Amino acid sequence: MKLESVKDASFREYGQIVEGYDFTELLQTLKQKTPRPLDRVIYVPSDPQLEGLSVYGALQNNYYGGMPIQIGYCNGHSTKLNALEYHRDSEINITYDDVILLLAKQSDINTADWSIDAARTRAFFLSAGMAVELYASTLHYAPSSVDETGFQVVIVLPKGTNTAKPAITAKNGEDRLLTAANKWLIAHAEAKAEVAGGAHIGIRGGNPDARSVWK
Repeated sequence: MKLESVKDASFREYGQIVEGYDFTELLQTLKQKTPRPLDRVIYVPSDPQLEGLSVYGALQNNYYGGMPIQIGYCNGHSTKLNALEYHRDSEINITYDDVILLLAKQSDINTADWSIDAARTRAFFLSAGMAVELYASTLHYAPSSVDETGFQVVIVLPKGTNTAKPAITAKNGEDRLLTAANKWLIAHAEAKAEVAGGAHIGIRGGNPDARSVWK
């Protein structure tokens, strides 16, 4: 696995850079008002402090075309892939720190057993202050740290995403991947927390580590 950039043409298959918005206040609030653990990763789907800022309306009305959205965060320290998730819509990542995004494609999933080869994962560098849209067809999970100080990243998604899983009767194989509202997840066997939570184990091969590309 080599380190690519979100500015490279190769990233266009996975997402696009978000431009035209002023994220200064959003990132400063993220930095000052949200925790930054160095021994784990925390994810909060919706944070009132972030949603109370003026950029919320611009993202909801301009970027999501008027659809209700939520603004939360993913903070902490991690270097392993551990899992891959996808939604039925795009996700925006706005980062306070340099991070690495470990990505794959939904089309890489073997739907015979809902597995994916870890070798399909690619690493993209996202520099501090930048924002990217990850397409609905892009498999992703928590950002990866580029050093021991960890990261703080704003996560924008349609409202309700990653909240309580709906009660469903399985209709097909994909339904086994549903772990929360609008969240389909494939875990690696090494991802203890995800496996303990009942996630489908389907990442085959090694558990990619971002340290292999930034050290």
